[in-house]
Amino acid sequence: MRLGAFRRAVALAFALAACVLSYWLLRVRFAPSLVQRARWLHGAACRILSALDIRCIVRGQPPSQGLVVSNHLSYLDIVIISSVMPCFFVSKSEIRRWPYFGEAARSGGTIFIDRKSRASTVEVAEQIGERLQLPIPVLLFPEGTSSDGAEVLRFHSSLFEPAIAAGSYVTAAAVRYRFVAEREERDLCWFDDTAFLPHLWKTLASAGFSAEVTFGEPRRYSGRREAAEATHDEVAAIRRREQFSVSQS
Repeated sequence: MRLGAFRRAVALAFALAACVLSYWLLRVRFAPSLVQRARWLHGAACRILSALDIRCIVRGQPPSQGLVVSNHLSYLDIVIISSVMPCFFVSKSEIRRWPYFGEAARSGGTIFIDRKSRASTVEVAEQIGERLQLPIPVLLFPEGTSSDGAEVLRFHSSLFEPAIAAGSYVTAAAVRYRFVAEREERDLCWFDDTAFLPHLWKTLASAGFSAEVTFGEPRRYSGRREAAEATHDEVAAIRRREQFSVSQS
């Protein structure tokens, strides 16, 4: 297990270096637009998944625009979803200060929010409204934190408002991790006060798992609370249905 973790760590280091080089080459030629930066992050995520030999299964149609809302289990979710489609993430402001990953998120056009600040929420809502005009979807984790996967936490509705005001489509997405061996999804979840680096090493040592992303149908809603409740229920239903299919197989 340690040998496998070391091998994946080396592969990850090379993939991250290649991502830095590709962004540097992009910047040398011209100042990349937000759309180009999101597409760069998409390519970087594909490189990282390939290096780590993580299989990603996609069900449904990834949207090309609008707001996408998903459950949140781990920092892996960002790489997984980025590999499926270019998108702009809305992420907690603490990530901006992470070594390498914070800079990569900023370079990819991530919108950072201080969830304790009302002013930050208002500013981020304005940025989301602007991004919704672009041909790249905005990805929101409305639970506000990652969980252990036992249930989908309540969706906070405030950042749904820009999509409602713009008449944009809102698409529910459900993320799940599955092991080949007898292990639980919870083993990959990053939640509570778990330290990042020990958890990353544990993840690198976790062979034989795949990621699944299931997209619902894009819908328009008349209010943010209606949108939050409906998409929460849809994501929870998708995860229950997938869990049932696993137990029956």
